[in-house]
Amino acid sequence: MQVFGPSELLEDVLNAGLCIGCGACVNLCPYFRSYKGKTAMLFPCSRETGRCHAFCPKTEVDLDALSTAVCGSPYSGSPTGTYQQVFMARAGEGAGNGDFQDGGTVSALMKFALESNMIDGAVLTGRNGLVPAPGLTTSAREVPAFASSKYTAAPTLAALNDGFNRGFRQMGVVGTPCQLTAVAQMRTNPLQDANFADPVALTIGLFCTWALDTRGLLAFAQKRAPGEQIRKMHVPPPPAGIIVLETDTRTLEIPLEEIRPLVPAGCRICPDMTAEWADLSVGAMEGKAGWNTLIVRTAKGNSLVRKAAVARYLELADFPRENWKDLETAAADKKRRAFEKARQDGTVNAEAGCRAALRVDPRTLEKMTAD
Repeated sequence: MQVFGPSELLEDVLNAGLCIGCGACVNLCPYFRSYKGKTAMLFPCSRETGRCHAFCPKTEVDLDALSTAVCGSPYSGSPTGTYQQVFMARAGEGAGNGDFQDGGTVSALMKFALESNMIDGAVLTGRNGLVPAPGLTTSAREVPAFASSKYTAAPTLAALNDGFNRGFRQMGVVGTPCQLTAVAQMRTNPLQDANFADPVALTIGLFCTWALDTRGLLAFAQKRAPGEQIRKMHVPPPPAGIIVLETDTRTLEIPLEEIRPLVPAGCRICPDMTAEWADLSVGAMEGKAGWNTLIVRTAKGNSLVRKAAVARYLELADFPRENWKDLETAAADKKRRAFEKARQDGTVNAEAGCRAALRVDPRTLEKMTAD
């Protein structure tokens, strides 16, 4: 991949409106900070190359190089990426109770990973009201406090960078596809640092079609529920077409069309719906309330799932074939829309001498965008 510096990151991502606030550039140096979903560069920096640019999931992401590093083969454009197995899953009795969003699979796996010493810290996302808050915990008992979907762009990776600065070297990271694209780029040692140490021992990805701008959602919620605090958000599976906001006194069902203007521009060129670079990917199970879809992608992920199931932290069941077809269709549609938008904007496979957000083999690009 090509690596530039903070000036190019500022021009190509922050000023261009493509930043999705993942936190990958935060806590690397004093210059980048995040506040209520907005990432800002506080002071000019003249470095010609930097980790801020190298880690960003919207700058020079070479999908063939990344896929070769993570999966051992070039990027194929497969709707759901490389995987070994797919299950229906939910938290088992060994995981204890929690206010889980769906099946509690992510919380169960992270609790087990901490208690079995597979990881030395869990990088998770909490929430202060509607504002997502990155967190790093070493306690399995604290994991359920981070449960529930956030649906807003979150600077989760700021906690990963902070953990590295504090000496953690076996962290588990739960993140969205864009966040785990950044993590995958971090782990390839893009600056070729001779003293590089990979701080990540486990990645769990969350299915994601889009996120919402935090500041935009705050303003929207204030208009729809003035003076009330939103306690929980939920987007039911299709064909519901709504987002559900729960306050202390009522439940609001809002058509998705009303909040689509709050989706950041950077989301519209993201081709990944199922977190392809993770060890494990988890999403809501369509038509099966209380269950998750669990995609096992790596040997490490498979080992964790098997051990968690034996310890009764996780309950597994066969995945329905018809659900997999629906998931592949949805994931392929997101890829097609994202690459069509990126091609329209000139942010994929830019001409020689120009910078791009995404790079991919032109033949693969044509295949993914073909009608």
